Amino acid sequence: MADKARVAVVISGEGSNMGALLYASRLPSSPYEVVLVASNNPDAPGLALAEAEGVATWARSHKGLAREAFDDALHEALAAARPDVIALAGYMRVLTPGFVRAWEGRLLNIHPSLLPAYPGLDTHARALEAGDRHAGCTVHLVTEEVDSGEILGQLPVAIQPGDTADMLAQRVRLAEHQLYPATLSAYVSRHQDAGWIEGQVDALAAALPEVLRKTNHGAPGWAVGSEKNARHFAILADRHHGEEAIGLLVKASGADEMNGLIEADPELYYWPKYYGASGWLGLRLNRPDTDWSQVSAWLERSWAAVAPPRLTKLIRIADEF
Repeated sequence: MADKARVAVVISGEGSNMGALLYASRLPSSPYEVVLVASNNPDAPGLALAEAEGVATWARSHKGLAREAFDDALHEALAAARPDVIALAGYMRVLTPGFVRAWEGRLLNIHPSLLPAYPGLDTHARALEAGDRHAGCTVHLVTEEVDSGEILGQLPVAIQPGDTADMLAQRVRLAEHQLYPATLSAYVSRHQDAGWIEGQVDALAAALPEVLRKTNHGAPGWAVGSEKNARHFAILADRHHGEEAIGLLVKASGADEMNGLIEADPELYYWPKYYGASGWLGLRLNRPDTDWSQVSAWLERSWAAVAPPRLTKLIRIADEF
């Protein structure tokens, strides 16, 4: 199996969700490994569990420290572990904006409600008071606004007659233990999902003028111009003719540039079968470290190479301002 994603888990207490993540990571098919468990509570029971299972731990009390000072210390400890993703699992502190920005797109949390319903605390009591038929849990990306980031996965839990908040919380916790490992696994593996990659490319391509979707020999493609005369400037090749890459094909200036780029960075660039002879350069997108700003720049360049002069002229005028 390819190298597993490195995951750090941050807790404040018992760490039952951390345990679920940890034991799921030990399954042969897991795409991630837990490399650190960190806590703001040196007495957190979850730390003992992690240590018993041979996972590195870090702990420091937040008491007596300014919020920024503690988050700086936590950031340093996490950075030293080199995680690809950080999973908050019962971490009972609101993170500072600077910390969240530093780990943007790599910071996940699990919340005991079906967001956007009931952000914050007392979620089960609020669901019961509202007369809801279901409670549940949500895994989401962490943003500066609490419990408002992109939802990555949810699991509903039926509310039964006579439920108390504690009774409901116990069943929701069981659901959390199923949802979090599965959602984390999907998130760290998304760079191998052609559908997810297509969505990223589509969002970037749609920002360019007069772009439309147009398949190319059955492959997803993007073209510029009118429906009748549109010309392709990008094609998504999903393991085309046995290639390992989920690649974005874009227009290069010619064979010399293509060969030079491939020689300089063969992990990113490749010569696509059948397409390469027509001036299409391949960019491997099924990588965990894809630079999407670089992909955007290639899309814009490829678009400009085939766009009608009336459109490229407008772009040049806009750039001058």
